[in-house]
Amino acid sequence: MAAARVYQHPETSDIAIPKVLFALSEPLRLGMVRMLVERGEVDSIDLGPDLARSTLTHHTSLLRESGVVFVRAEGRKCMIRLREDDLEARFPGLIRTVLNGYPPAGDEEGDA
Repeated sequence: MAAARVYQHPETSDIAIPKVLFALSEPLRLGMVRMLVERGEVDSIDLGPDLARSTLTHHTSLLRESGVVFVRAEGRKCMIRLREDDLEARFPGLIRTVLNGYPPAGDEEGDA
């Protein structure tokens, strides 16, 4: 039997604003974070069902390494959740402010 995968996550005190902002600067990743806020923990496949596996892995790894998400293995699934409490402790209101400043894809003014 194979050992369960263990993911490395930064400690709460090591979450750095430049890395978090970089992770949130890409529209695809911002959409992933929005989904996690709305749905809670999800299987990574749900974050990008139309993405190539390598692309999905790249984006979720960047979110994990920046401290934005927590990833855990559950059988063959890769479950991901937003580190809401940790992010709120480090940067109060940041996630809410960023999400409020950028509407979901397709919701921009002028879209019809």
